[in-house]
Amino acid sequence: MKKLFALLVVAGMVAFVACKSGANKEAEQAKLDSIAKADSIRIADSLAQVAADTIKADTVKPAEEVK
Repeated sequence: MKKLFALLVVAGMVAFVACKSGANKEAEQAKLDSIAKADSIRIADSLAQVAADTIKADTVKPAEEVK
């Protein structure tokens, strides 16, 4: 009976560790996905700002040309 109990305890510990490491991998992947998404948004915002500045520079005439 002691051997069966010890075997069940060991099997439970192995299952616990296996599930915990899988959850850690999922959490780490979610963190990396979040960082990648934030970087994509930051880059898109930067490109939009550059495009807006370019359009503004093309459409607004300098003061010396207006005279």
